[in-house]
Amino acid sequence: MACHGRISTSTAQLGLPELRLGIIPGMGGTQRLPRLVGLSKALELMLMSKSINGGEAYALGLVDAIVSPDELVKTARSWALDIVESRRPWIRSLYRTDKLEPLGMAREILNFARDQAQKQAAKLQHPLICIDVIEEGIVSGPLAGLWKELDSSRMLQSSETSKSLVHIFFAQRATSKVPRITDIGLKPRGIHKVAIIGGGLMGSGIATALILSNFLVILKEVNENFLQSGIGRVKANLQGHVKKGKMTQEECGKAISLLIGVHDYEHFKDVDMVIEAVIENVSLKQQIFADLEKYCSPHCILASNTSTIDLNSIGEKTMSQDRIVGAHFFSPAHVMPLLEIVRTQKTSSQVIVDLLGVARKIHKTPIVVGNCTGFAVNRMFFPYSQAAALLVDHGLDVYQIDHAITKFGMPMGPFRLADLVGFEVAVATCTQYLQSFPERCYRSMLIPIMLEDKRTGESSRKGFYVYDGKRKASPDPDIKKYIEKSRSISGVTQSPKCR
Repeated sequence: MACHGRISTSTAQLGLPELRLGIIPGMGGTQRLPRLVGLSKALELMLMSKSINGGEAYALGLVDAIVSPDELVKTARSWALDIVESRRPWIRSLYRTDKLEPLGMAREILNFARDQAQKQAAKLQHPLICIDVIEEGIVSGPLAGLWKELDSSRMLQSSETSKSLVHIFFAQRATSKVPRITDIGLKPRGIHKVAIIGGGLMGSGIATALILSNFLVILKEVNENFLQSGIGRVKANLQGHVKKGKMTQEECGKAISLLIGVHDYEHFKDVDMVIEAVIENVSLKQQIFADLEKYCSPHCILASNTSTIDLNSIGEKTMSQDRIVGAHFFSPAHVMPLLEIVRTQKTSSQVIVDLLGVARKIHKTPIVVGNCTGFAVNRMFFPYSQAAALLVDHGLDVYQIDHAITKFGMPMGPFRLADLVGFEVAVATCTQYLQSFPERCYRSMLIPIMLEDKRTGESSRKGFYVYDGKRKASPDPDIKKYIEKSRSISGVTQSPKCR
């Protein structure tokens, strides 16, 4: 951005992603970008660590010309000679003001950006520092902005936040390297056609993630009503992308054309991978995998989206344990970046490499873990949800707990999350933990009692919260009766005084 001219190809990616590492753009980045593209767009690119392609950059004024890759060096050489010979103007980006808003409007934009940054990440300071540095340059001039940028950068580079985010940056990239799996010369096989069993919240989300990355997807349900509901969820997910400007209506139509709905296994003969995404019922999953072995090719990967069930028990009625693997997505599957790849003692290395390749194509961060109840993520998570239920049975308020958790920095509290995931999943998961770790579990009857009254969470618009047509959650006074009944069953007769 300090150069006198910028030339790009249309597909080049440009951006200032420093905030992902807990620091702010340096070398004048905080001062030059607003002067090249305007304050509002510069704030969006920096605070969201958003990248844009060359075509978008040209439209914004970040680059001055778009050329083909073959012509890039030739054109750049010609421009350099033109600038030296004064045939092309020298543009000093640091002193441009034509894209900057008037001071009063600029301050309004900056204050709005501060409010948004605090809503999205109340505990993080570096986004606010970035905004302060940008404001300094607008109010006091670019040189003052540069000095403030330098001082702030030095301070942030040694902060605990930056050290932690840098650690996460490298840790995420290390997840695709698995000793004795990815270092023995295996290459991912071509996975092009994927079948998904179950079109519920998880199945439809997985289908969405796959068709967004140009996989051909077969979605199987038990009857036409369930199938159309599943396809409807996929379409709704895609329309959400359209509304947010992430894809065009034409791209949405192309994506949905990659989805085929079926009622039987006849279409599974030529699929490369199957992902089972039905309810957490061991006997049902065992039957499905036994059926898959009959209908799928011997090379087809047989994956389960189970979040807790031991894969050995899922595949015990098959002779295909070497190609059975866990592919545990997180809800909503087309949004959440994590993919837990679960391997048993018998899962082949090739299958793991194949699934790592799929994760890369659908832009997920994979973690390869061992096989046990709950695997890695839910083994860490279940004490959190168990503690929340314990505290409610012993007197604390559901909404007080959720508020404390969100104020701490989590995107939502444990009870709002339970509503999102669904009570059936919560009960099935808890059952698995009670069977595997009875001495470590606390058994609250709160969710089972609410399920008896057909409260299933957000899907029924009634859980710990009630939901309107726009999925807005509101506290529900009616849950007091369920809490009192759960406390009575647990033996708690008097609530402690809480602050």
